[in-house]
Amino acid sequence: MPPVWCNGAFMAEDEVRISIADRGFTLADGIFETLRAAGNTPLWLAEHLDRLRVSAQFLGLLVSYDDADIEAAIVRLLGDNGFAESAVRITLTRGPASKRGLWSSDNPDHPTLLITAAVAGKMPPQHMVMCRSTRRNECSPLSGIKSLNYGDNILARREAIQRGASDALMLNTRGHVACATVGNVFLRIDDKWVTPMLSDGILPGIARAKIIPALDAIERTLPEQDIAQADAAFISNSLGCTSIASIEGRTLQQSALPDLAIYQKSH
Repeated sequence: MPPVWCNGAFMAEDEVRISIADRGFTLADGIFETLRAAGNTPLWLAEHLDRLRVSAQFLGLLVSYDDADIEAAIVRLLGDNGFAESAVRITLTRGPASKRGLWSSDNPDHPTLLITAAVAGKMPPQHMVMCRSTRRNECSPLSGIKSLNYGDNILARREAIQRGASDALMLNTRGHVACATVGNVFLRIDDKWVTPMLSDGILPGIARAKIIPALDAIERTLPEQDIAQADAAFISNSLGCTSIASIEGRTLQQSALPDLAIYQKSH
């Protein structure tokens, strides 16, 4: 069984014990980062750890380990697992609380930090629908944080599957394009790549930030009707890019998708 790292210790998956009072379990009170690794080398680790700490500070979460400790844990996990390509997940919760309730004076000072690594698979081209069951809340600060609360994204993915698609494009409360359920979105309109603005309620994706200059992409608000003008599109996240084969049954070009070398770099 693959090893994991939990609160400073390496152990088998079935040996990990997390308290039933952990606020990450009871209230989704936590954050996470997912990153790609090739062999024993994690990709963009500094950026991921920086975003983890910024998000933790915003939510008042304690990170009990320094970056060097976390990096050493990840590198050892990768070496022990021996996967050629890995998806590494860092999960941080506020930890167990001694009392029930949304907030209490005994704010836990024993957070839970869990690191896992799994084989990274490649996603096939996605067939998308427009999500109608929920919307991205661009007014919430959580829209810019990888919070454990993925309820809206789960609803959107569930709707897509029920409608015979594989993923959904999510709009914000103003009816503008925000994101896919697990990544940022790029559309090619009039021979130019465009992507929603951060103010539209999207996660400031690490891959997104690198793709924008690589493609000379434009950040702008995209009303839903602009989707009909796109002839190609893809989803990006730190694990890679996935082409969008169709949106609401309309086929998009696949040969036009860029070859992004950024995922081959180790910095």
